[in-house]
Amino acid sequence: MSAFSLAVRDSNTMLRRNLLHARRYPSLTLNLLLTPIMLLLLFVYIFGDVMSAGIGGGGADRSDYIAYIVPGILLMTIGGTVVGTAVSVSNDMTEGIIARFRTMAIHRGSVLVGHVVGSVLQSVMSVVLVGAVAVAIGFRSTDATVLEWLAAFGLLVLFALSLTWIAVGMGLISPNAEAASNNALPMILLPLFSSAFIPIDTMPGWFQPIAEYQPFTPAIETLRGLLLGTGIGNNGWLTIAWSLGLTVLGYFWSTSKFNQDPK
Repeated sequence: MSAFSLAVRDSNTMLRRNLLHARRYPSLTLNLLLTPIMLLLLFVYIFGDVMSAGIGGGGADRSDYIAYIVPGILLMTIGGTVVGTAVSVSNDMTEGIIARFRTMAIHRGSVLVGHVVGSVLQSVMSVVLVGAVAVAIGFRSTDATVLEWLAAFGLLVLFALSLTWIAVGMGLISPNAEAASNNALPMILLPLFSSAFIPIDTMPGWFQPIAEYQPFTPAIETLRGLLLGTGIGNNGWLTIAWSLGLTVLGYFWSTSKFNQDPK
């Protein structure tokens, strides 16, 4: 068996291991899912009328705000899901299982690949679940073509991949699960400081650069454009650049940390 075949086999084994853990201990995933769902329901049903008036210049209704907020909530869902990945990686590093894996005849990188692929799959499933809730309360994307839906799906997968590698690095540097959860907290907070809930030009002037120059805002605007037919501008290229940059950074950071000899 070739080295590549061994790597694929071991990575598949680690992927099954992580998915089984997620299935046996669903409480973490469910807790992380509750945040975007509760925010979606809160902003639509409690603040929806007020927020929609601001979005539409005084003439919008709640359905307009549902359409506006859902793309941001979907990306926030990914951010919340990868927090669980950081916790899972940290648990592996602190509970001794990695030390056992190092003594076994398995491909060294398969442990991280299993975490990454499993996290991306969980992110996609989480997005589908939150998207179903959004459709149930009135979200519609009637103007999007099949090609735009495929592009939106590709964007979500690419963005999930980039955040997952960063989360893996955060888990590797954390001394315990609690620290990993705290270190990965920006994955949940950054969408709150983006264009997910209100347009950037309605924010205070000093705050607009914080919202604009971060990875979530261009990704949200691109997804919003693909699903709703609004303008994308340069946000598509910025999203790809952010995603690829974070993926490369997270990959080299994670593999470098993982390959260090334990002290």
